[in-house]
Amino acid sequence: MGAVVALESLFAAQTLWHAGRSAKLNVEGEPTGHAALDVLLPQGGWPRRALTELLLPADGVGELDLLFPALARMTQAGQPVVVIAPPYIPYAPAWQAAGLDLSQVEIVDASPRDALWAFEQCLRSGACAAVLGWPQQVDTQSLRRLQVAADSGDCLGFALRDRKHVANASPAALRMEHAGGQWHVRKCRGGQLPSRAFALATH
Repeated sequence: MGAVVALESLFAAQTLWHAGRSAKLNVEGEPTGHAALDVLLPQGGWPRRALTELLLPADGVGELDLLFPALARMTQAGQPVVVIAPPYIPYAPAWQAAGLDLSQVEIVDASPRDALWAFEQCLRSGACAAVLGWPQQVDTQSLRRLQVAADSGDCLGFALRDRKHVANASPAALRMEHAGGQWHVRKCRGGQLPSRAFALATH
């Protein structure tokens, strides 16, 4: 797992990522790797070319376990995943055990202000399959920029935020809140809100 990624190298690889994409993928969701969750989501998975917000009561409530199956599939296919300024140093053995090819995972270490810029640039670059970020103190305009960047870069964006923001308006295509040990869909583009929540299987 790289310690810091040079953004220029991601931009230079832009054509490598676009070469493998098809128009059909923009309609169907990216399978989450959790069949019960895919059934709940209107597009049958994570919305493509879009920002997804995961609203958390605290770090470490299973948010990475939620994302790992899709990220593992991407990295195994040689598609880069970028992690922007995570709150803790990722534990590489756990990521590897979850199936991720660590050679396709890059970490950007940045201040909160620079992290938001890096998040947007990576989403927009067209060089990344998915970008994870923990944006702090962002307003609706900043979130809209991230959503537009994900669309422009044909990328899956995941913004992990405090669930205190759940009552605030958001341009994200999908919003999921972790509450009571389950994931609740609070907003989903392209369909009605599911009436039931999703819980990760315990190991």
